[in-house]
Amino acid sequence: MWFRSDLRVNDNPALTRACVESDDGVVAVFCICPTQWREAHHWGDAKAGFVMRSLAALRDRLESLRIPLKIVETDEFSSVPGALVELARSTKCDRLYFNREYEWNERERDEAVVEAFDDAGLNTLSFDDQVLFEPGSVLTKSSNSFYSVYSPFKKACWKRYNDELAEGNDWAVLDMPKKANAIEIEGDEIPDQIDGFGEADIDWDLWPAGEKAALNRMRAFVRHRIGDYKESRDFPARDETSRVSAYLASGVLSPKQCMRAALDANGDRIDGGNPGAVGWMEEILWREFYRHVLVGFPRVSRDRNFNADYDGLAWRDAPEDLDAWKAGRTGYPIVDAAMRCLTKTGWMHNRLRMIVAMFLTKHLLIDWREGEKHFMKHLVDGDLAANNGGWQWSASTGTDAQPYFRIFNPTSQSEKFDPDGAFIRAWVPELCDVTGKAIHEPHRNAKVDLNGYPQPIVGQKEGRERALGVFKAHRGA
Repeated sequence: MWFRSDLRVNDNPALTRACVESDDGVVAVFCICPTQWREAHHWGDAKAGFVMRSLAALRDRLESLRIPLKIVETDEFSSVPGALVELARSTKCDRLYFNREYEWNERERDEAVVEAFDDAGLNTLSFDDQVLFEPGSVLTKSSNSFYSVYSPFKKACWKRYNDELAEGNDWAVLDMPKKANAIEIEGDEIPDQIDGFGEADIDWDLWPAGEKAALNRMRAFVRHRIGDYKESRDFPARDETSRVSAYLASGVLSPKQCMRAALDANGDRIDGGNPGAVGWMEEILWREFYRHVLVGFPRVSRDRNFNADYDGLAWRDAPEDLDAWKAGRTGYPIVDAAMRCLTKTGWMHNRLRMIVAMFLTKHLLIDWREGEKHFMKHLVDGDLAANNGGWQWSASTGTDAQPYFRIFNPTSQSEKFDPDGAFIRAWVPELCDVTGKAIHEPHRNAKVDLNGYPQPIVGQKEGRERALGVFKAHRGA
């Protein structure tokens, strides 16, 4: 059983099948690829640290199933096929089970693994795990192609679910598989350090590792907070979101487990009933949508615009502005609070992700790829599909094409979603004594002591007009 972004034993189709079909025991393997993760995937210490902690928790779960976990270390994906074949031979395994991944590099790697096993006279079996619907099974009626807009994709998925429900498929979650037959193969220790990665300077108590922690967090959200999710989800100072994104990104939790829990809370309804449950299911489906996009439009996995019309857009080369944005020193309190929160916690509220992404790509007119890489470097829930989709949405180069003239006003966003400034004060201590609405634009009030907090690096009107001019010129060229 080859584990990748599916670090759990419950609701794991490949692992379940491996345990059912094996007569002589199961060996688990995980491949650590530090150079690939760091240079090609832009992982940072937070993502790598969370994966390794999750892997250690998985090892303990596998031991209870009498399955040893082997660790293979290769710098890059290109060495994975040979390493897995060698491990299969040394452990006398005749089949490889794995759950599919959909990014471009991962798909190339998996094709090479299948070919290497075929050449060695060994079998491979793969399964869908990260998605509710197999990519390619939900297509447009008009052209039989992948959807590029979320709303009709959602409508098609819900119809598909109702059709499957009528046939008896209710997104039932797989239980923990039966114990495998015991084998005399020792598992490996999980390394404390990975080449090129250090210990992330974040509070790991925010991200307890393992399936039990993930399920407890998800169930607590569904039990206590999902009803208010629709109304409260956009306010970062409130603890109203599920915060399970890191567990979904590393596969410690499956989307089916989340959907099943939400459906149970909403009387098996995907629309109507509890608005909070419906809203949360729609957010899970956004993750689904972006994974289908990876398969249908593989260029987005390769640092390219989803909308090729924006290839060659004149982004600014402004390293000082980029550094100020990264450091949370832009002079816009809501932007700076969000960026400092990201650095210290490895996470950012979704509303804030949109605000800071649109500020970078519109007000500062800096290429979305710079922001995408920075997020992957710091996010504990770093995920190519969701991260790329969100960044390109904000930059107006992506799916559900937002008009280029839709530009968030960071101050208006701050006033609306952090009205009393609680989130800002928590992360921008220079402004902790500022009262009232002045917290949103402190530089405009001469009575406010800024305590060294910087002036805005660009005016809102100036940044907006500059972005509109560049986008208009590009579209007219």
